[in-house]
Amino acid sequence: MAGSRTATGNSGDGEVFDFNLNTVEAETELRPFRFMWASKQNPNRRFTMQHIAGLNVWPLLAGADGGDASAMMAAFETALGEDQWEDFQKSPLPQYKMEALFKAYRKHCGTDPGESPASSDS
Repeated sequence: MAGSRTATGNSGDGEVFDFNLNTVEAETELRPFRFMWASKQNPNRRFTMQHIAGLNVWPLLAGADGGDASAMMAAFETALGEDQWEDFQKSPLPQYKMEALFKAYRKHCGTDPGESPASSDS
């Protein structure tokens, strides 16, 4: 997991706190991942996935309860967003292509197995 800059101090209510999550920022640029895939409306549609480190964790955690396939689906749905996800699913997708796409996405995000997100220069 990427490191962060943090601060301690007083909150607006005068109570002391130990960690200010509001000040945490990513240490690396969270560049989106773009790929081409034929959709029914566009044979050369460009899809954009948000960087995995910047995704909302709640749907990812819920997806993880269903196993690896469910976790991967939750990551794609969250990264693509509702409109792109809907269009992405309209074209049949062989499993080998989904696996290659997920591998390329993880590499882009610096999360290949055994590698932390901060260890990538991409």
